[in-house]
Amino acid sequence: MPDISPLEHEQILELISRREPGHGLPADFYHDELIYRAELTRIWQRGWLFAGHTCQIPDPGDYFTLEIGSDPLVVVRDDEGTVHAMHNVCRHRGTVLCTSESGHIGRFICPYHQWTYARDGSLQSCRGMQDDLDRDSLALHRAHVEVLEGLIFLSLAEDPPDFDPAAALIGPASRPQGFEQARVAKVVDYDVAANWKIVWENNRECYHCNANHPQYIRANFDHYNADDTPAQVQAAIDNASLRSQKKWAASGLAVTHTQTGMTSFPGCDSEGWFSANRTPLADGYFSETMDGRQVAPLMGDYTDPDVGTLRMRTMPNFWNHSSCDHGVSTRLLPAGPGRTRIQVTWLVAAQAEEGRDYQLEELMPFWQLTSEQDWAICESVQRGVSSSRYTPGPFSTYKEYNVDALVNWYLEQMSSRP
Repeated sequence: MPDISPLEHEQILELISRREPGHGLPADFYHDELIYRAELTRIWQRGWLFAGHTCQIPDPGDYFTLEIGSDPLVVVRDDEGTVHAMHNVCRHRGTVLCTSESGHIGRFICPYHQWTYARDGSLQSCRGMQDDLDRDSLALHRAHVEVLEGLIFLSLAEDPPDFDPAAALIGPASRPQGFEQARVAKVVDYDVAANWKIVWENNRECYHCNANHPQYIRANFDHYNADDTPAQVQAAIDNASLRSQKKWAASGLAVTHTQTGMTSFPGCDSEGWFSANRTPLADGYFSETMDGRQVAPLMGDYTDPDVGTLRMRTMPNFWNHSSCDHGVSTRLLPAGPGRTRIQVTWLVAAQAEEGRDYQLEELMPFWQLTSEQDWAICESVQRGVSSSRYTPGPFSTYKEYNVDALVNWYLEQMSSRP
């Protein structure tokens, strides 16, 4: 998709100038087509995007598909075990090659004229074409790929940003979880009638948690902030952090967030798009399950269920909460100014078998309920910001500092020159 014109860029800068500092975004940012087109080129086609997990494609020929705006892509493991991300478009007449969300292929065969590609995207056959055709130049277009501890990231940019800083933080933080030796327990896809930024804004604050997430607040401390943390709650947080720091040190883990509220994210600099931390759970909770019990075998390197939660986030489309016995990854993909496709994936240890080692009805409800509660809120917000009487309100400095940071990060990306 071509970038917006200089005139359109000036229109966006004028919209940005209307935003009052410390307040939400003007309504146009949630439903304007020009804004959406600019987001695709300035954000979604420039940076690194979470695509999925390597355990989704364990064997050569396994693949899954995804769409980023108008770009259909396929992620596949080739004959050598290498993971590729390629544009899911035949080089002949542009037909989409793989129409299923996931599957297994021996070769990519175009359903239109039967052009055939190997698992690495190279053109193998193009029956009926002239003999002097340069087949090497007609391989499937590739996206850049980075595989990090079982997490697959891709970039559509010709020259993507340096991935090493993200790898230096997320790699060591996620390694004990053992995503490389995980299996998919369940995948749930959602089509949410809300702009992708509204979904992120909701994720970046727990101001709404007390009234909307009864399961979440029993397990976590981050719905408390500097303005409403009773002395006994602060003591519980301090005790949990101190206990965890002493206990986890022997296994190489560390508490990296010990304050009330949510850890700060994102930042406004070029490296502010990724974050990872480990946080203690409330007393009596060993997993983010309905009653805090461990409900599946320990994952990765864990030998004790008391490991808190691993939390990872990468802008613009990924967050993960992982407990001792399972991980839950959420992937966002934009589907228009007022729609976001969301995929939530539950992961368990590779050797765990459903029915023997875990039950989905015990594993899933905590994050399924929390997620669906959020999607309903987001859809309500989308309807509200479309009102002719909507005006952005002020952010709480106690509880919405991350939403303000998100908006500032977003506006920095959108202000960059075409």
